[in-house]
Amino acid sequence: MKADPAVQRQLLELAKIDAELSRTAHRRRTLPELAEIDAAEKTVRDRKDALVAAQTAGSDLDREVARQEKEIDSVRAREERDRKLLESGTVNAKQMTDVQHELETLQRRQSALEDDLLELMERREALELDAQRTSAEVEKAEQELSEAIVRRDEAFKDFDTTTARRDEDRVKILPRFPADLIARYERVREHKGIGAALLRARRCGACQLELDRSTIAEIKAAPEDEVVSCENCGAILVRTLESGL
Repeated sequence: MKADPAVQRQLLELAKIDAELSRTAHRRRTLPELAEIDAAEKTVRDRKDALVAAQTAGSDLDREVARQEKEIDSVRAREERDRKLLESGTVNAKQMTDVQHELETLQRRQSALEDDLLELMERREALELDAQRTSAEVEKAEQELSEAIVRRDEAFKDFDTTTARRDEDRVKILPRFPADLIARYERVREHKGIGAALLRARRCGACQLELDRSTIAEIKAAPEDEVVSCENCGAILVRTLESGL
């Protein structure tokens, strides 16, 4: 393939545009905020799950407390009834003994129930504190997630601006090249990442390998309008005074 040497040199400008487009795309894919957002989203989910678990456990304890209080009220009511019965003076000696025995039983039952209720209340208080801490952690995680999203979106705007400008530059420069030359350039770029590079001091500017003497001799002997490529990476080698030929 042949192409005007001046046109070949302009491939370096196109390659520079494409290199910046590639760098921008890579930075977009590997932006640290993306991993930060993933981690923050997981933290938010985990903390919300923990909050729901704490709130559910708290609701279960509330029901248990209510049942316990209801049972205590029932015991107190029975105790009050028995006391009034004793104070009424209408019971005989045997009934009085039975009622007194029941009162003692009720008092022991009430004491046990109140101890259990106290324990439940302490557990409920601990759960409430845990829910408050977890709720604060959810808010913190959501804030960190929001901030990371803002940073990501700002970076994406910069990437989009750069990409749009370089795409515009690319559209402007493409008509300078013959179809067969640009087709060859694009094939190499698609497979190797770099379509053309400067041959500087006998070294390929794409793969950075120094060409051997025989290859340099062949390139030196080739006509100026001959399109030559790096035998290692396939990139079109643009020859200038810097090539060392």
